[in-house]
Parts: sequence; structure tokens; C-alpha cells
Amino acid sequence: MAIDKSLISGNTDMLILKLLEKQDMYGYQMIEELAKQSDHTFELKAGTLYPLLHLLEQKQYLVSYDGETVAGKTRKYYRITDEGKRFLVVRLSEWESYSAAVNKVLSGGVLLAGI
Repeated sequence: MAIDKSLISGNTDMLILKLLEKQDMYGYQMIEELAKQSDHTFELKAGTLYPLLHLLEQKQYLVSYDGETVAGKTRKYYRITDEGKRFLVVRLSEWESYSAAVNKVLSGGVLLAGI
């Protein structure tokens, strides 16, 4: 089932930072890993990812550096910063509160155990 893009767009920064919390990655690797981990629910396009990466870099939530050269092109890797890790903790907390509230409403005002 296709997911409304508006549900995804407000949380893409959190998803990307969560990936980078585990390891440094280059852009295409993030696209592939996000698709894999979400059973292809999240299928980002490069045109969506790279502006987001640049924004996160401007906010100093991540830094980029040149990695290995493959087929004559140098891969640009991204690493989450300490500021990015602090931001991720806040975003995850917001997400937990938000998703719990949505689930509560969807269950008729009853908080479901384990959600």
C-alpha cells in the first residue's frame, strides 16, 4: 500500500539521522538502507535526499567528507555530529509522544499496551 508522502516528509530528517547514528553513509547507501529497513515503505529519491542532507549540514547536525572513489567518482559520506545526536533524541521523543497520541485516538481513547 502506498503511503501518503505528507506523512513521511515531516520525519525524514529523523530517519536519516537514525541511519547515520549507526554508521557513516553516502547518499545512495542511505536511500537503499532506508528502503531495506522499512520493507520499501520509504523510497526516497535523490532529489529529496540531497537537499535534506544539505539542510542538516547547515544546521550542523551532520558533516560530510570525501570517501573512496568508485568508477571515477568520489563518494561523499555523511556523519552525524554531537549536535545531530542531541537533535535526534529530541525528535525521537517527539515521535514517541505523537505516535502514542495517534494510537490512543485510533483505539477510541484507550492506550493500547505495547504501543
